[in-house]
Amino acid sequence: MNTFILALGLWLTGSLVGALGADARAIFEKRILPIFNSPNPSSCMECHLAGVDLKNYILPSHEKTFLSLRDQGLIDFVKPADSKILRLIAMGGGTNQGAALISAKVREAEYTAFADWIEASARDPKLRKAAPLPLAKLAKPSRPLEVIRHARTDRVLASFEENIWSQRFRCSGCHSTKGADNAKLVAEHGEQVSWIKETPEATMRMLMDSENINLKQPERSRLLLKPLNEVKHGGGQKMLPGDMTYKAFRAWLDDYAKSVTDRYASAADLPKPKSGPAYFGTEIWLKLTETPPEWGDRLLQVTVFPWDETRKAWASEPIATADRLVWGKGKLWQHSLALLAPKNSERARQWSQGPASLPQGRYLIKIHVDAKERLKSDWNSTLGDAELVGQTIIESKWPTGYGEMTTVKANQVKR
Repeated sequence: MNTFILALGLWLTGSLVGALGADARAIFEKRILPIFNSPNPSSCMECHLAGVDLKNYILPSHEKTFLSLRDQGLIDFVKPADSKILRLIAMGGGTNQGAALISAKVREAEYTAFADWIEASARDPKLRKAAPLPLAKLAKPSRPLEVIRHARTDRVLASFEENIWSQRFRCSGCHSTKGADNAKLVAEHGEQVSWIKETPEATMRMLMDSENINLKQPERSRLLLKPLNEVKHGGGQKMLPGDMTYKAFRAWLDDYAKSVTDRYASAADLPKPKSGPAYFGTEIWLKLTETPPEWGDRLLQVTVFPWDETRKAWASEPIATADRLVWGKGKLWQHSLALLAPKNSERARQWSQGPASLPQGRYLIKIHVDAKERLKSDWNSTLGDAELVGQTIIESKWPTGYGEMTTVKANQVKR
């Protein structure tokens, strides 16, 4: 009798294990393998431009896929619903666009498929006790974690805010719906003129979906060629190779193109974090009049230094800067200032929450001119002592608006 009960128990246990395995395998074949075999990208692409896809974690075998996830710490046997792979799938892009709604449906289907399969597989003692897979057999992305994180859209957006959005004031007069000339240009050329939207994210996604970015040759993107006037630009030449805006636009374009086309193979390939202060665009304009002939049609850079009352001296670091081509024929240079603040400083925090402004007072202004056009051939370099043409002290209330410029005569600038 005892022998019969024992045999029956073993048979029932074996049948239960077999049923669990069959159930998990059926879920895998019907709901996981289609993800693996689909030519379409998974919902991972909502958050990642490249470097990772849910397919990277799937193998053709139910058992080997589960063991691969288990061996990488992506399965929670105690609480299968808390498995890390499910948390990764559940992460969304944080947008409200139509494409995101489609991705949400895809992500929900992927999540429920994996959740049901993991729940069934985690109850299978054979999978619990199976030997680890060889490291070379694990299913995972080919790119290292640093590269995968670098291609996240939130990281790309942060870079966009730092490099493109902070420089938008050079283009906003024509290309923002709030710009003074926008309505006229839209009537003449269409809505594509208004590429600067209400938020950095909306602006970035508009550019990503447009023909303004050349992924193969980012330096030949219309986003650069138009303001350089290499492609006919109604607003004329707005930047020069090597000026502040060119550097910022080029940095983001180069990085975005490499990210989205999966050209970063290792952490060593990633661009170094941008050093220096944070930039805050403004509508504070500075004008230099009666500029000398030797400055004509050359890049001129202004740096503005406040008075440091504690040290009783001019501050060692500038609080504002601007650069632009000098209009030689008109003996004139003018541009809006970008204000500078150390990253994560109180000043940066305040300026990020509202319009950046300068208090009334005395300021030291230094002028650099790229007379030999060095930045044309070396756009990533900076102007230094060799290009310093002089400095002057001014006092201003720093009003905002094109019609309220602070004006300085060039003959006030002394070596």
